[in-house]
Amino acid sequence: MPVLARLSWIGTVLFVATAVPAAFEVTSFELPAAIVALVLFACGILAFLWALAIAIERSRVDAIGMGGLFFLAGSAPKGVQRHFLASLFVQVVCGFATASMRPFTSLAFGILVAMFGLGVAGLWGAKHGEFDLRSSE
Repeated sequence: MPVLARLSWIGTVLFVATAVPAAFEVTSFELPAAIVALVLFACGILAFLWALAIAIERSRVDAIGMGGLFFLAGSAPKGVQRHFLASLFVQVVCGFATASMRPFTSLAFGILVAMFGLGVAGLWGAKHGEFDLRSSE
């Protein structure tokens, strides 16, 4: 498993480990859950922007599409793509499930965590993804 995929899973586990107890009203987890969600969101934004910068540079030579860059469609081996998309899926489901269990609380920040999974997948795609060469017209 690539290092960035492991990082995505580590963030996912941290998020689930703090958000689920907070959703079941374990009050000692409310603040850590909000902090973890916001830190993962901020890291996701940075990873997303970094991926975009790398992709812009690579786009001079490679034909990079958004689906291939952030969802690794056709640009990554299936096993690698599965790890990133599964992690992203868990983040989305946990974020919406915990936020809906306790609406109008700090658990709503959990919805933003999916940006982390998307950004890290995009970073892998920008660095290691295999894209077709840009046609010279």
